[in-house]
Amino acid sequence: MKKLILAAICLISVSTISIAQDDIQKEKESIKKVIQDAYVDGLCNNADEVAVNKGFHPGFNLIGAGKGNTMWKHPIYNWIEGAKEGKKKHKYAFQDEFTTIKFLFVDVTGNVSTAKIEFYEGDEKKFIDYLSLIKFEDGWKIISKIFYAIPKEKKGDA
Repeated sequence: MKKLILAAICLISVSTISIAQDDIQKEKESIKKVIQDAYVDGLCNNADEVAVNKGFHPGFNLIGAGKGNTMWKHPIYNWIEGAKEGKKKHKYAFQDEFTTIKFLFVDVTGNVSTAKIEFYEGDEKKFIDYLSLIKFEDGWKIISKIFYAIPKEKKGDA
């Protein structure tokens, strides 16, 4: 009888873990879709304000480091305006090359997530981005971004 109870507990535990992993995988796919639709296609490629507003929280900030110990913030509404202005000058929002990304990881804990991505303009890797997201009542929203700019190779470096 003890073996039967132990086997039942193990079976229930494995089933519960499997369901939880399926749920996390579904959340990761939802997060990837938000990043692709709102950030890559919406902001970077198409300057589509509707797509951006759907996937970015209005309190979003792009955060970067300045000289010394300074830091700067760029709110989403300024970034949207820059994308629309850029689209007037370029084929895509910020450049003439199509933007693509490669997901390096997506981590989810409850209703918060972090995604690390490689950011490409055409074939050139330009940035490593870290995006933070929160799941609100209406879905996942990008709330902040920090990044590392890939140094440009100098002529003669190879």
